[in-house]
Amino acid sequence: MGRLPPTRKYRKRKPGRDPVLPPVGSGQLQIRQVRSGSGKPERTKRTLAALGLKHHQAVVVHADHPALRGMLQRVRHLVEVTAATGSEETQRPAAKPRGRKKQNA
Repeated sequence: MGRLPPTRKYRKRKPGRDPVLPPVGSGQLQIRQVRSGSGKPERTKRTLAALGLKHHQAVVVHADHPALRGMLQRVRHLVEVTAATGSEETQRPAAKPRGRKKQNA
């Protein structure tokens, strides 16, 4: 009887799957949360919050720097990172003003 094929857990990652990011400190990165932080350790949840990702499928754009890369390394299994172009920076809708409505007198 032959051996069973390796399970997904033990398969090697194929090279070239992750997109190549620009060098650190050049430009902006678009970060999309593709998996939920629910059920993950508290440290992972705090890292997602520090990145500005509040819920599943949220998208944020940050200036690239070494501290950001470190945070992305910690949550790399939950996010998808691409180099941002100029159009994504304005993709986020403006926040609505909150508070009491003004009454007409």
